Amino acid sequence: MTLADRLSRTDAADAKSVIAAKSLRQISHDIAFDDERDIKFRVHEELIEILGQQLYGDQVDLEILEKHVFDATTKVLDAIDRPLSGLDRARMMQEVTDEILGLGPLQPLLRDPNISEIMVNRFDQIYVERDGNIFPSPLTFANEEHLRRTIDRIVSSVGRRVDESSPMVDARLADGSRVNAVVPPIALDGSSLTIRKFSEDAFTSRDLVAMETITQKAMDVLAACVQGRLNMVISGGTGSGKTTTLNVLSSFIPDDERIITVEDAAELSLGQPHVVRLETRPSNTEDKGLVTIRDLVKNSLRMRPDRIVVGEVRDGAALDMLQAMNTGHDGSLTTVHANTTRDALSRIETMVLMAGMDLPIRAIREQITHAINVVVQQSRMRDGSRRITKISEITGLEGETIVMQDLYSFEYSDANTRGVVGQLLPTGIMPEFLDRLAQRDVQLSAEYFRR
Repeated sequence: MTLADRLSRTDAADAKSVIAAKSLRQISHDIAFDDERDIKFRVHEELIEILGQQLYGDQVDLEILEKHVFDATTKVLDAIDRPLSGLDRARMMQEVTDEILGLGPLQPLLRDPNISEIMVNRFDQIYVERDGNIFPSPLTFANEEHLRRTIDRIVSSVGRRVDESSPMVDARLADGSRVNAVVPPIALDGSSLTIRKFSEDAFTSRDLVAMETITQKAMDVLAACVQGRLNMVISGGTGSGKTTTLNVLSSFIPDDERIITVEDAAELSLGQPHVVRLETRPSNTEDKGLVTIRDLVKNSLRMRPDRIVVGEVRDGAALDMLQAMNTGHDGSLTTVHANTTRDALSRIETMVLMAGMDLPIRAIREQITHAINVVVQQSRMRDGSRRITKISEITGLEGETIVMQDLYSFEYSDANTRGVVGQLLPTGIMPEFLDRLAQRDVQLSAEYFRR
């Protein structure tokens, strides 16, 4: 019986899924024996005595390591002078397991399905986001060194590093959760760690409607736009839910199409059978091997895609994305950081200029109007909820101004309440893309756009 099996009686059956990696270093011997940290240290000593330096490598099979952790913890707990209740013993067993096999105090937060983000400001200050609101957590790391070991464990598992010469790093956990870490000297108050958790069960269009992120009518319109191969950009601020919406909209792509996804950290989870996933790579210790979003977008054009889905454009890759949309890859999807649909177009202009091409502004705007059909704006409201606040269509260029018309707009029904009371409603404007959808046998009634 493995440790995961034994711990299932204490609501810790997921211990087996945690990656085994480097363990605790030595803690001072002047801690009283009945101190919890000393118990963990004694367990660590037992493991070193059994495994030696294998404990710090990947040579030990996870099940074998789990068994050794269970046996060592049991031995130490049996040896302490004061008796432990069954609950205290189970809790201590779980904490030691999290420390040796997992991410220490972060492990219970990662197990909590109601927590969407974990923010470690410093070793003794952890905040979590639950239901769109931020709360302090009573859990802490023992010290700065403890936090740094946890960060090293995370980044080393994906072949990355973080130190004084490279003090920032993006990585992801085994379940796909996105991780960002910064360490001194750029982090003035000590190392900082942010984890955006990856949902085990991908959201569906029904989930977004149930959470009031979007209305059913507006979702039907966006689904028709995807099926009708319109190029779409999802705009929004950090944490507004852009990637979730992108994943849901991607689910409407027909199963018989070849999809290439391009991401900084793989988060998209498409259910279609013909999907190729590409992910960027940072440079190595010799500053070689860097692969950017722009490199992957260029390469994806040689992979015979029907659709290209880019997790986010934030640099010169915007030019390559526009060219892909303009050269037969209709129905492509991407996201961009911006506060409004109009700002999204301005950001795309700026990012195209970052590509190093000396293009006049009018030429860039012509590219945008020919490439992008629909811009979806998503916002994080004051109560923590995520809402689609605008769906806009790009209709053309007048002089040097891109012409847009809002098809749906979020209207507040009560501006004085603490919560968000309102609804995404049609503006009454009929879109110009209805004929294009009809040419692809996608029917969308005019009723969807009437007030």
